Amino acid sequence: MGADCSAATLLALDEKPVPLTSLSLPRVYWSLVYQQAARNLATFLRMPTNPPKLSMFQVLACGASIVTLSMGIRHGFGLWLLPITQEMGWTRQSFALAIAIQNLSWGVIGIFAGMAADRFGAFRVLVVGALLYGLGLAGMALSPTPGLFALTAGVLIGAAQAGTTYAVIYGVLGRQIAPERRSWAMGVAAAAGSFGQFLMVPVEGWLIAGLGWQQALLVLSMAVVLIVPLAFGLREPGFKGSAPPQREQTITQALGEAFRYPSFNLLMAGYFVCGFQVVFIGVHMPSYLKDHGLSPQVASYALALIGLFNVFGTYIAGTLGQRMPKRHILAFIYFSRAVVISVFLLVPLSPLSVYVFSAVMGALWLSTVPPTNATIAQIFGVQHLSMLGGFVFFSHQIGSFMGVWLGGYLYDATGSYDIVWYIAIGLGVFAGLVNLPVKENPIQRASPVPA
Repeated sequence: MGADCSAATLLALDEKPVPLTSLSLPRVYWSLVYQQAARNLATFLRMPTNPPKLSMFQVLACGASIVTLSMGIRHGFGLWLLPITQEMGWTRQSFALAIAIQNLSWGVIGIFAGMAADRFGAFRVLVVGALLYGLGLAGMALSPTPGLFALTAGVLIGAAQAGTTYAVIYGVLGRQIAPERRSWAMGVAAAAGSFGQFLMVPVEGWLIAGLGWQQALLVLSMAVVLIVPLAFGLREPGFKGSAPPQREQTITQALGEAFRYPSFNLLMAGYFVCGFQVVFIGVHMPSYLKDHGLSPQVASYALALIGLFNVFGTYIAGTLGQRMPKRHILAFIYFSRAVVISVFLLVPLSPLSVYVFSAVMGALWLSTVPPTNATIAQIFGVQHLSMLGGFVFFSHQIGSFMGVWLGGYLYDATGSYDIVWYIAIGLGVFAGLVNLPVKENPIQRASPVPA
């Protein structure tokens, strides 16, 4: 307001008539230049400081499609365990170690991918991630040794997933969608990842059966590059220039604040358990079922059912997060997982019991993702959401590493997965307990950061 008044005053001072004599011509010229400069200054000062928002439909459509493709391919990796180990003569521990490294790589690189997305926008990160994904899948198909397999299926695909999944997409959702609809939108994106599992896992099974495991991976390496055109729909206006948006906190300040806040550490502890449970089940359940005499088709349908019912579970969790404390939702999910796994181990194993377990477990599968990320946004704001979400997800991936690697190690050592199932039950109870005291209110700062 003051700037507009000042500019108006400058214009008024120079609007007095000036006699057009030969001596006054320079004065007239510079007076006109001065007036035009004042008008330009006034126009600039009236310009909005906040960049325009992308449409919610565009953000959700492109973000959900990217997560569908990226997570859908990733959820089917367990289907490759037996074909690869049997043809290549590797142990299950070798395959499990590569997938464990993948999860750890995803977690570590996800922190830096989140920082890059917060600073430069999600678009560039998504493009790089898509290209790495294609290279990783091709390398996974062509690796002749366990070491090279761990490098491509492990490190490279892990880095690709860091740049094409939840932490990056949720950063866009947090910045582009109003707080009152944020949890719901995150539920929609998580449901898309679940639909990807429902859609892609049977497709991956058919590709393996029809083309062989190597050709199937090469086909997927070409399909995943579709993420690149979808990423254009997530080019945020505030990141198009070379200068990053202004921040009220540095990265160091944001991290220090988060790690000093007990609720952030409790969320990280719960997410560790989530990673342990879902990756152990997703990778090792197909082999567990085959060891007990069930056909590979049962495993494919089981993973697809997990994906299908997780569509509903994640959407419901995101919607409920707008209406009730998110810590209660998270505690319920973790306690319920412990109960469901216990019942699955107690009843006789059959295709029916597998399908019922998969459906119920599917409803609890990634339903932790929307309330966890929405809680982080609610407490700390969205300026560093991708980075803070990356740190919490890193904890998830440490759990994933432990779940998938420990499953392979203990199976090779004991010939059974029983011990890992029991650990998963105990961790579920632990995660339910640590989420109950989480405080969801926005953190109080001397200079508030917009939510």
